[in-house]
Amino acid sequence: MFHPKGPSLVELVQQGLSSVERGYDLLAPKFEYTPFRTPDALLKASLELAGSPGSVGSGLDVCCGTGAAMRYLKPLCRERVVGLDLSQGMLDEAGRLLADVPGEARVELVRGDALEMPWREEFDLVTSFGAFGHVLEEDEPRLVAGIHRALRPGGRFVFVTGEEPSRLRPGYWVARAFNAAMRVRNALWKPPFVMYYLTFLLPRARALLETHGFTVDVRPEALPEPYGRYGFRVVIATRR
Repeated sequence: MFHPKGPSLVELVQQGLSSVERGYDLLAPKFEYTPFRTPDALLKASLELAGSPGSVGSGLDVCCGTGAAMRYLKPLCRERVVGLDLSQGMLDEAGRLLADVPGEARVELVRGDALEMPWREEFDLVTSFGAFGHVLEEDEPRLVAGIHRALRPGGRFVFVTGEEPSRLRPGYWVARAFNAAMRVRNALWKPPFVMYYLTFLLPRARALLETHGFTVDVRPEALPEPYGRYGFRVVIATRR
């Protein structure tokens, strides 16, 4: 679990006892070497479905972190590619890591709350990877509504989620135990740190997207193994 260049156990504990914003500011310089960073195989396979180089006008990555998805998104965009994140530390790392990524699109890194996105019909493509665990279930409608507003009619929201895993898998109970520990932590320690697993899963995510004006296409075959076997799915939600 621990990469030689990654954070120590002490640093992870410091992050977990901070707010989400401060925690990721602390983690940012070493985030690329943590297991929390979405694997490139998932990003590459997902963005290959979104288009060919230069086929997208403007793109937005919600909760962009250190810009891992933007490295695949930027070459697709002709005009601008925007990364939104709550942590300035993560945005600083994204700026550094995106400096040499090919593509003509203008890069904009914006510090802000994914639940308070200011854009209206400005993007042809919105992506988000690894962010849903930082959004409480009761706040998911606000997130989806904001993404719908940010997209132009016919624009697409591309992301990876999963189906509810079998309760026979050990990973299911590990995730549930982690979530229970986080709820106890947040009840006893302030500020809260919102980070949960098994969130925004199918089929509930599909129903929420359709309620907010999206047509949903689930691509179970798009991801390389072992991700598909573990229930991960690429979802393409098109704004009606």
